Amino acid sequence: MPHLPNAVMWSIPAFVLLAVVEMVSYRFHPDEDAEGYAANDAATSVTMGLGSLVFDLLWKIPIVAIYAAVYELTPLRVPVVWWTLPLMLLAQDFFYYWSHRGHHVIRILWACHVVHHSSRKFNFTTALRQPWTTWTVWPFYVPMIALGVHPAAVAFCSSVNLVYQFWIHTERIGTLPRPVEFVFNTPSHHRVHHASQGGYLDRNFGGILIVWDRLFGSFVPETDRPVYGLTKNIDTYNPLRVATHEYAAIARDIAAARDWRERAGRVFRGPGWQPATVPEAGLPEAGSPEAGPEAGRPEPVGESVR
Repeated sequence: MPHLPNAVMWSIPAFVLLAVVEMVSYRFHPDEDAEGYAANDAATSVTMGLGSLVFDLLWKIPIVAIYAAVYELTPLRVPVVWWTLPLMLLAQDFFYYWSHRGHHVIRILWACHVVHHSSRKFNFTTALRQPWTTWTVWPFYVPMIALGVHPAAVAFCSSVNLVYQFWIHTERIGTLPRPVEFVFNTPSHHRVHHASQGGYLDRNFGGILIVWDRLFGSFVPETDRPVYGLTKNIDTYNPLRVATHEYAAIARDIAAARDWRERAGRVFRGPGWQPATVPEAGLPEAGSPEAGPEAGRPEPVGESVR
């Protein structure tokens, strides 16, 4: 197994330099329509990024143990050579798509990923706003390990994917040539992903490639100007609250639930899911013809946010 570097660690100086360049660009070439930078928001994003490096080391201990066990059990082996690395990157990007999509549609997974969407700005520091509870990500890559890909190679591909996504967190780049926009994830596509408008929600999950979204029906082009953040913003720059607010909301909803069916829904259904309402005496049941098409449509409660 050749030594494969951690692309994220090697890229930190470039992250800092590009963020400074982008800040300066807003100073000398302001854009009234762009969100730009706010000091408290950028500081929170950087703090979340630094914290994620620490917590990832803790989560890595059990995850590496599980990956190592799966790798030892499988008889398959994929050599790490020049022509297999691109295939590994392609496979990792495919599984990243499903991991990312799952973290948007299952609430307990969203509780981890919501951190990255909690900023109302969209700039290079937003890319650094990473969660501290990434223990929910590892199951999506077990198939790669079972197919004989060394855990270190999976880690390398994941770091390359994360580094790629740094540069797409910007409003300073419009759209790129059509062939690039068709195949790759770009700032335009990722602005859609970070938007909170209804038509943009849960779209454009790709990491490096946008073709997965085109294939699986989750692609939407950028048309209206995005409004960044959550459908219900949390209005805090406290890193601990940013990291844990959705877990706290889940705990409150479970405590207030009427039965185990509702408790399971609060954890494993989508963010903002509500159980069917019980109709009052004399009123038609939600979903019946007498109730009309809008009756019983749930609204998010508590701090569950999209």
